[in-house]
Amino acid sequence: MHLLEVDQYKILIDCGLDYEKERSIQSNENFPFDPTDIDVVVLTHAHIDHSGNLPTLIRMGFDGQILCTPPTADLSELLMLDSVSIFMNKTQKRNKHSKNKYGSGSNQPLYLHKHVMDTVERFVTIGFNKPFRINGDIELTFVPVGHLLGAAAAVFKINENGVQKSIAFTGDIGRKNYPVLNDPEPLPQVDFLVTESTYGGRNHTRGKSVEETLVEVIEKCCIKEQGRLIIPAFSIGRTQSLVFALNKIFTSKLLPPVKVFVDSPMASMATEIFRKYHNMVNEEAQEFYRRQGDEFEFDNLTYVETLKDSRQVSNYWEPCIIISSAGMLEGGRIQDHLFYNIQNYYCTILFIGYCAKGTLGHRLLRGDPIVHIKDRDLSVYATIKQTDVLSAHGDHDDLMGIVRNQDQSKLKKVFLVHGEAESMQAFANDLEFEGYHVVIPEKGVTYIL
Repeated sequence: MHLLEVDQYKILIDCGLDYEKERSIQSNENFPFDPTDIDVVVLTHAHIDHSGNLPTLIRMGFDGQILCTPPTADLSELLMLDSVSIFMNKTQKRNKHSKNKYGSGSNQPLYLHKHVMDTVERFVTIGFNKPFRINGDIELTFVPVGHLLGAAAAVFKINENGVQKSIAFTGDIGRKNYPVLNDPEPLPQVDFLVTESTYGGRNHTRGKSVEETLVEVIEKCCIKEQGRLIIPAFSIGRTQSLVFALNKIFTSKLLPPVKVFVDSPMASMATEIFRKYHNMVNEEAQEFYRRQGDEFEFDNLTYVETLKDSRQVSNYWEPCIIISSAGMLEGGRIQDHLFYNIQNYYCTILFIGYCAKGTLGHRLLRGDPIVHIKDRDLSVYATIKQTDVLSAHGDHDDLMGIVRNQDQSKLKKVFLVHGEAESMQAFANDLEFEGYHVVIPEKGVTYIL
């Protein structure tokens, strides 16, 4: 969440939700500004840490437009409605434990379905690379950055008292050659760059493609051991890329047929949005569609809809692949699959994304021999694996490339955000070594540009 002020005009770039357990979800109401003062919101992409607090902003008085790309509007609606379901479930559990029929103030959901619908009504969609004049002095252009369908960097050209200035906010940067998504485009020259730094100081594993990595794991787990492979995956973005990769593997007959279950209603809905904006997926996916049909459908693939069907998957004892959300194992149907399989020697759990500290996924990855799932302590007999080939974030070299594309003599400052302290520092060190002026801002600090 960044606030850009031009004279008296206030632009909020992104408005993400903080799900940290240590803090009350209600702390998301503590905006460091008056929501009624914001003139317009610019949303870079749909992920909940960028979009998820918009309904709170509206509930507390914001009444302006929310500018974003068309896929971002559709995917954000899906994610925000899912947040309402999560809030309601947690509220019901807390109220049940406290035996308080109405719940205390702290037990109220952060926002409701109505507030999400109010948010959706405020979306104004803009295509990629089409300059949009916010007012007489401010022009906005969305530049594609990969990472997620519709994700964009927000590039502003500003005329302030006759002086031309430019600033870009990257949002989250994707990576090259990622299944389904286009490569990030270079940003135009700007005076100031605010860039994410998630993978600062770290590079992705080189050498093996997504398909090669998956073939190796599936062959061992499902073919040789005749077991089951469980892949926790975020429903929006990661699941679609994974399904396309599996489609290529099985249609190319790189492996014998294996039953694949996608057990996530939200993944099914998100896949429909990917189909809706099929002209925005990458050329590889479009070419696959022209030659072989829908990249998100293939023989032996089943999208599991109802909870009853989900439970029946647990009783499917043939070798199979189960893709389910959420990626960090902190809820969703994935917990049921773990509950029934964590003590199965013939089960492999493959993590394809980041797991934050304190999550069940993080505990499994660090090798905890016993984990707590659904009110029971269970021994871990399943094989735990991790790969970063499907990480949707650009790595250190990708981030350096975004900055290097700028003319160093014209780029006045680079602000590093959206990363752990050590990641930002590692990124800053390499940039400063190359002569860039780097700032790692603290929350709440104001900079005059």
